[in-house]
Amino acid sequence: MIYFINFGMPSHKSGIEHAELKRLNLFKNHHQPAKIIARDWNRELHKTANASGVDDDSLLGMFDYFQDAEHVPAKKVTVEDLDFGLENTERVDEPDKNRYLVTSEQGKLVARVNYDPNEDKQVVSTELFDEYGNLYRVDHYDSRGFRSLIQWYTPDNHVGNEEWLTPDGKTMIRTFNKFDIHHKLVKTGWWLQEKNGEIHTFDTIDELFEHFLNRINEKGNNIFVLDRSLLADGALTRLKKPAYTVMHLHNSQAGDAQDPLHSIVNNNYEYALANLDEYSAVVSATQRQTDDVIERFKPKAKMYTIPVGIVDNETLNADHISEDERTFGKVIAVARIAYEKRLDDLVRAIKLVHDEIPEVTLDLYGYADSSNNYGEKRKIEKLIKELNLEDVVTFKGYTTNIPEIENKAQVFGLTSRMEGFNLAIMEAISHGVVGVTYDVNYGPNDIVQDQKNGYIVDFGDYKALADRMIKIFKDKKLMQQLSDGAYESSERYSDANVWKAWKELIDDAKETLKDEVR
Repeated sequence: MIYFINFGMPSHKSGIEHAELKRLNLFKNHHQPAKIIARDWNRELHKTANASGVDDDSLLGMFDYFQDAEHVPAKKVTVEDLDFGLENTERVDEPDKNRYLVTSEQGKLVARVNYDPNEDKQVVSTELFDEYGNLYRVDHYDSRGFRSLIQWYTPDNHVGNEEWLTPDGKTMIRTFNKFDIHHKLVKTGWWLQEKNGEIHTFDTIDELFEHFLNRINEKGNNIFVLDRSLLADGALTRLKKPAYTVMHLHNSQAGDAQDPLHSIVNNNYEYALANLDEYSAVVSATQRQTDDVIERFKPKAKMYTIPVGIVDNETLNADHISEDERTFGKVIAVARIAYEKRLDDLVRAIKLVHDEIPEVTLDLYGYADSSNNYGEKRKIEKLIKELNLEDVVTFKGYTTNIPEIENKAQVFGLTSRMEGFNLAIMEAISHGVVGVTYDVNYGPNDIVQDQKNGYIVDFGDYKALADRMIKIFKDKKLMQQLSDGAYESSERYSDANVWKAWKELIDDAKETLKDEVR
């Protein structure tokens, strides 16, 4: 089996999750079994994964595995189905708070039952109170309709112990929360009882996850693709049975992507880069990054260049949309509103373009990074106001309706400090959108081919970025040529081309594992 390792499959996905989904579909199209591993517990894991096209057979959650909950038929659980051990309780709905208050005959609060208003009041959790009004326990329900996690509260109202249950109510995992020397509540241990009755204890979730990976690799011969390096960069170097382990670089290996051979390493990859030869292979998305990794680290592990993006055949074969059919002046960016995306530079560039061409607007699609109380979004909002662009630049939020947006846009702007590939600009080009980007490692300066499907300008030069956009908008013939070039260049990321690259890795894995078994 081939496993892609991640923490989960959230509703708001980063480029890594989108890359995994595209890879999973690619493998399915070529009848290659694969699963996404989700390390972390999330009550909506199956709901969000299924909504993204990942069925339960293609998903393996660590907690599901130990809870015997990999395949559980979904059922409806409402407040009427709950038993609080008391007769004649009363329920009062508080729809503005999405919950019921459950009280005893004497009027004492027994429980608060939180529900999902969008799922016919399916129970999300129950907060239970003792006769003195103290919260002592919270039960969390999996979206499939069973009690999955119990949190026991201490007298000072902190989560003390936690238990994860099978669908029939048996405790399989416990964790213990205690105060450290800084009076910060931390998890000080994990307890696991396996299906065969074995009991294990672990200091950290990382140790538990390593045990889990060894469990699913008990027979060996699996392929593990590590998409989130810090989840298992050490664990994959310590597997007890033969496996083909792949470190997938989804971002720059260097702290300064513009100085990849000399700057400090990206701390997310520090362990992996120091132990590259403990892996079977390393994958990066562009040849430029592969070459830089080889030059700096000289790995003995096999190096593969495989795009993380795939343009499906339906998109490649779709009718091309001419520039006359698009919204004139529409510039888009699809990115998290975060420091590394440097969207303030794009806003500054748009100010210069808008001064020349009043029809130009910029739509920003993506969720805001919550760091520093959404500091980056607030900074950009302030800049928009300072530049009088309130009617020009619009935050559109997170969306999954990208193709429709791209079919109306004319230019995609990218001003990142670093990238690992950038699926968004690849997808934009596949829909005929012209790319204008900084010369940034890695991805944008490969996906955008200067003067063929867009323009590449010097890193950090937002004025040059603006000049190129002005040039495009003032020359409709040029714009159409670049759009045609965008459609044409998408063939590089076709299903057939990306599968060919993965097939080489898979074939090498089979040969390698065959030799190890011998």
